[in-house]
Amino acid sequence: MSDKDQPTLLLIDGLSMAFRAFFGLPVENFATSTGVPTNAVYGFTTMLATLMREQQPTHVAVAFDLPGGTFRTERLPSYKGTRDETPPEFEPQVPLIREVLDAMGVAAVDKERYEADDLLATYARMGREAGMRVLVVSGDRDTIQLVTDEVTLLYPRKGVSDLVHFTPESVEEKYGVRPGQYPDLAALVGETSDNLPGVPGVGPKTAAKWIGVYGGLPEILEAADDVPGKAGQSLRDHLDQVRLNRELNHLLTDLEVPQTLDDLEYVGADAAAIHQVCDALQFRTLRDRLLPFAAGDSTEGAPEEPAEVTVVVDGAVEAVAALEGPVTLHVDGRIGADADAWAIGVAAGDEAWGIDLTALDAAQDASLRAWLEDEGVEKTLHAAKDAWHSLASRGIDLRGVIGDTQIAAFLVNADQRGFDLDSVLQRYLGITVAGGSSGGQLDLGLDDSAAEAAGSTAAHVARLAAELDAEVDRRGMTDLYRDVEIPLMAVLARMEHAGIAVDSAHLGSLADAARGRADQAASQAFDAIGGDEVNLGSPKQLQEVLFDRLGMPKTKKIKTGYSTDAASLADLQEKSPHPFLEALLAHRDATKLGQIIETLAQSVREDGRIHTTFSQVVASTGRLSSKDPNLQNIPIRTEEGHRIREAFVVGEGFETLLTADYSQIEMRIMAHLSGDEGLIEAFKAGEDLHRFVGSRVFGVEPDDVSPEMRSKVKAMSYGLAYGLSSFGLARQLSLPVGEAQALMDDYFARFGGVRDYLKTVVERAREVGYTETILGRRRYIPDLTSTNRQRRDIAERVALNAPIQGSAADLIKKAMLGVDRALEDQGLASRQLLQVHDELVVEVAPGEAQAVEAILIDQMHAAGDLSVPLDVHVGEGSNWRTAGH
Repeated sequence: MSDKDQPTLLLIDGLSMAFRAFFGLPVENFATSTGVPTNAVYGFTTMLATLMREQQPTHVAVAFDLPGGTFRTERLPSYKGTRDETPPEFEPQVPLIREVLDAMGVAAVDKERYEADDLLATYARMGREAGMRVLVVSGDRDTIQLVTDEVTLLYPRKGVSDLVHFTPESVEEKYGVRPGQYPDLAALVGETSDNLPGVPGVGPKTAAKWIGVYGGLPEILEAADDVPGKAGQSLRDHLDQVRLNRELNHLLTDLEVPQTLDDLEYVGADAAAIHQVCDALQFRTLRDRLLPFAAGDSTEGAPEEPAEVTVVVDGAVEAVAALEGPVTLHVDGRIGADADAWAIGVAAGDEAWGIDLTALDAAQDASLRAWLEDEGVEKTLHAAKDAWHSLASRGIDLRGVIGDTQIAAFLVNADQRGFDLDSVLQRYLGITVAGGSSGGQLDLGLDDSAAEAAGSTAAHVARLAAELDAEVDRRGMTDLYRDVEIPLMAVLARMEHAGIAVDSAHLGSLADAARGRADQAASQAFDAIGGDEVNLGSPKQLQEVLFDRLGMPKTKKIKTGYSTDAASLADLQEKSPHPFLEALLAHRDATKLGQIIETLAQSVREDGRIHTTFSQVVASTGRLSSKDPNLQNIPIRTEEGHRIREAFVVGEGFETLLTADYSQIEMRIMAHLSGDEGLIEAFKAGEDLHRFVGSRVFGVEPDDVSPEMRSKVKAMSYGLAYGLSSFGLARQLSLPVGEAQALMDDYFARFGGVRDYLKTVVERAREVGYTETILGRRRYIPDLTSTNRQRRDIAERVALNAPIQGSAADLIKKAMLGVDRALEDQGLASRQLLQVHDELVVEVAPGEAQAVEAILIDQMHAAGDLSVPLDVHVGEGSNWRTAGH
């Protein structure tokens, strides 16, 4: 049998290689945004993917040690007793590795009272006897004894990527013994990591020499009286230890294994499971390395291969213009500031057409334009807003959009990452579109292939839409999808297209001021350490100044020393104030602000306006996000942030800006969802909520609630809506944990409805697997039932937060739709420009301010039917700041 035809069995020591991955990658550099460490998972998975790609195994298994003792610790309780305590960041990663293996379709094996090495030894023997090529991957030297002509050991020299291949020849060359004799050598020399002491004075060379002379350990022990020198006497003094070592380092090859060799056959990964685990662990680049293993997945339920689609190009315009819908549309082109469209694909039923937009004559252009702008032709696209911009560059106003597979995929699982077309097609259909959805290369020239590709992609999107529409409906979100998210797409597209006018001169002066403050703070920092100029952006130099020169208390330990991140330094300044630290933090604030201002200045286009991009598929709660530039990172409560807002001004031809937002929207939603009579009473009476709550919590009259009391209950009220713990509240308010817990206990004693709601919402989510907003937006949280405590705790905080944040997102979206319709119905020229945090910004045409204010108030009130009144504040001004309130 040739090597090519010979089956290959890949066996991996799970914990051994996971430990090496853990120590090979800095834990502080590998964690999810919620703090779950992932360095061992990442390193192990990378190694696994590399091995499987390079070795092409037909059978795979990863063996694990189980907690508790083995027959070896029963024989010798001190066995492996000197090993360091497992790092707390490692243990939670073991079940995550097993999740990855499950998604990859790789068998994970274990057996009580036995070590992973014994399973490896047994499977290696079974594979050898079955005529397989066997590869054993382990960092345990005991596995050297498994090496034969058919069994190769891959032993990590450094980390998990540099693996030495041990064959019988290389083992003998390195250790001076054959692989089968390695346990004899180890019995004489000892194994520190297993807490098995060897014969004093006997090293590997002496042991190998004895084995060569006498033939093996049994013969050495039999002739022990004749072994010469001090080493011989040392051997005679430790014969029992050597015998015990040999007994314990022998790997068992005859275990009754939990799975047969046939069970280890590799049939491929599960693409959906890979997406799920990579989403949870926030692995982006690694996802692309794992997905190819799903290509061969032939298990039940795998997506069918897409049928070949014949795309009609000749006569496509005429055929498409006659379609009455519903259709699936794909626009090929650029998006963003230089948006352009050069090809479209259309699919309806079993047919697809491709059209080269650059080759249309006047009649075809008019015909196609009328069809694209026909509200009655129902169209489904992927990332419809991007398509809207691409077509708008050609003066086409895309209308009639009733579906968007990007938004549908987001609704189905908002915690996934990667909602571009390639990712979603791969996730749900197991297919990849050649060239993706980002468009062809315009500079290479266009031919029929670009149009055909667009038509083919449209056909794939049609299949995707059928799959996702059914899933959205199954999850009870069809109304939210059709009535809120899809109509909002067009509103956002028009807002992005309009942009907001900017006073560039004002931005320039702010940038100069920020640089001046940064320079001044740097000078003060240098003065505080005797005039030495250090690089305030260098963690290494800051560590030297803070911890060596100034002798300040150490912060969180990291691989390169001690943390100098913003949170660590702020905490350090609070506990151990110092002029250098104060100046350093001021320098960082000024520098960060300068970067925000610079980004805004660079984003002003030729029309003097900033055109941010809003996304409906980023924030898992359903809130809109902003990018290019991100307007949500402008400080909202600082003077510097207010001054930046002064640069956003009313544009030419318009009269003023109006802003409108909800007052205390999260707390009003909390009152509604919890049904707490105390909170509802406060809102209905129009009282100061935090003063009202403070009076109940502290047992005083409302007028006697001090500013400090009010501040505490405000922090707690909002914190509870975000899953804040007593520890988090204590940290936020600089209180002892016990005092913070007492404050929470007093709060819950007086607002029992809130307590009951917070408890019930988590229990309900754990039972059904998701949370739900007022409008039915679901957020699926599988980690609520995770065996990993850290992930479960994070999931519980998400479950507390999602209904409130998500409901707030839904309400502002409904309000935007209502405002848009009302402006159009009344024939007003005013237009919505921004939605940032809970605020709407409208550019008002001359003479329309009063009508627009009424629309804002009416539509924002009408967005939600809550058990408490919605309070809307409206402000007016020539710039965003003065229009604030």
